[in-house]
Amino acid sequence: MATDSFKQDPSVLAARLTRAAETAASADLDALLISPGSDLRYLLGAGGESHERLTCLVLPADGRPALVLPKLEELGFADIPLAELGIDVVTWVDGQDPHAMVADLAGRGGKPKRLAVADAMAALHVLPLRAALPDAEQVLAGRVLRELRMRKDAAEIEALRKAGAAIDRVHNRMGEFLKAGRTEAEVGADLTAAILEEGHTEAAFVIVGSGPNGASPHHDVSDRVIERGDVVVIDIGGPIAEGYNSDCTRTYSIGEPAQADVRETYAVLEAAQRASVQAVRPGATAESIDAAAREPIAAAGFGEYFVHRTGHGIGLDVHEEPYIVGGNAIELEAGMAFSIEPGIYQPGRWGARIEDIVIVTEDGVESVNNQPHELVVLPA
Repeated sequence: MATDSFKQDPSVLAARLTRAAETAASADLDALLISPGSDLRYLLGAGGESHERLTCLVLPADGRPALVLPKLEELGFADIPLAELGIDVVTWVDGQDPHAMVADLAGRGGKPKRLAVADAMAALHVLPLRAALPDAEQVLAGRVLRELRMRKDAAEIEALRKAGAAIDRVHNRMGEFLKAGRTEAEVGADLTAAILEEGHTEAAFVIVGSGPNGASPHHDVSDRVIERGDVVVIDIGGPIAEGYNSDCTRTYSIGEPAQADVRETYAVLEAAQRASVQAVRPGATAESIDAAAREPIAAAGFGEYFVHRTGHGIGLDVHEEPYIVGGNAIELEAGMAFSIEPGIYQPGRWGARIEDIVIVTEDGVESVNNQPHELVVLPA
């Protein structure tokens, strides 16, 4: 497993580890057990993915942390300042039981009562750890780490700005790719290449929803040929080298829209997205931002066609806390970052969505996406 690490300031990582341990202690947890994924990247700056060989950071609420990893992966962590961070390295080779090693480390000073495992830890590790620690209650570590991760520090905010600018550059080139006579798949392939060209490490998703396909919010691409007059939803994004993601949607028309109601309906959507962004400020609730987008759409008679939450948090994961949805009463704080992406989807006809990533500032909001919001009419 290549760690795909991005060099981090050790003082930043040390502060994150300390806060994570303190938060675990306040949640009455004995330790966090963190496998490869976005949580491990947040705490150690180490990327990579989990597989059948266990890698696990054991982060006690009180005590010295340890990283259990296969011997064959040790060199992959050479760029991580583990010694400087006070993390013991415990390696294992095939034939040894790494789950028992984690159990021993988690039980330093006695038998642990409550442990939190990474949300994305594979079941092939969760179940052996449960067997190795039968008397310990296991909960999800996301409940602890989300309190840290949804409040971005200065370096994270700068990375989100960089990602936003990179995906804006792709949208700015849409006239190169989006033309009548091409299939969605052909456009999608060009967008994937452009996402890489403009500074991403991969294209995490590419949605090209033309005509009636635009009414499916999570449509991918298809062999449908884009036609003159089509409304096309383009939702694209992916990570940059620092690991932080972009996510931006704009809606285009190939020549003048064929449907007579497009411009009037789109104006409702544009006003709703703008109202939702303008409602963002410290102290506002996540559900109030959702309502700011939802109410004008419903008032115009399109409420049944807005079929998803208004937004999701973003960072090392494309979707993370906080979620901008009805019923979420969390109060927004400076440093929180999330999408605002209302949509109107009319099955069998057409759909539209406008999405920006925004960051809560000390006195309001900053958008990291700055492409035009109006319906963009491209030459047919």
